[in-house]
Amino acid sequence: MENNVVIGIEGLVGSGKTSISRELLKYIPNSILLHGGNIYRAIVYAMMNLKPDLKKMIKESKNLDVTKIMKKINLEVKLEDRETVIYIEGKKINSSDLQSQQSSLAVSAVSNVADNKNLYEFGKNLIDSYRENYNVILSSRDIVRMYPDVTYHFFITADLKERVNRKYIQYNKNIPIEQIEQTIISRDELQQKSGYYDIHNITKVIDVTDCKSVEESTEKVLKHIKIKATA
Repeated sequence: MENNVVIGIEGLVGSGKTSISRELLKYIPNSILLHGGNIYRAIVYAMMNLKPDLKKMIKESKNLDVTKIMKKINLEVKLEDRETVIYIEGKKINSSDLQSQQSSLAVSAVSNVADNKNLYEFGKNLIDSYRENYNVILSSRDIVRMYPDVTYHFFITADLKERVNRKYIQYNKNIPIEQIEQTIISRDELQQKSGYYDIHNITKVIDVTDCKSVEESTEKVLKHIKIKATA
């Protein structure tokens, strides 16, 4: 494990974190992608679609222990095709269901009332288990607090207009662009309040506003990683 690295990718809503993380898989040898944020998303998905009683649990909780909900819905994290996927009650949850606009806003709200201590311990143990055999690309929130031993930590930024346009395209232009902008502004406020936009000493801020492709954005990140890359 001591020879493997953990590359943490965080950033503003709509800045392209997931796309950059996936692109890094092409260049970082023996690597896997751990979608840490999908754990929160899966909990919210279950709350909205599978177990309505979770709404009451969240509404009434001032220090919500997310791991209790994980157990309640039998959430499992598995590795498939070099990326982690989420199972609930033995059923694989599609990424598209976890990435909806409604789910994204709800995730920000849930994280704002959650007590993350036990979840961070779960995340740290999960990262360590994968790091035993792989270089880990970690797309998540609050990475440095959850995993202080992260080798590289990047915070991806882009201006609001660019982020709105990217989300507009992601949603196949089916959602009014004004609505997307308001959602991003609301999520930014919630993420900021939760402390998820904090910059640490180890953090390298990468502005991808002017990048015309995910390849260009990823190249900006790769310039700061000292590891033998493969094309």
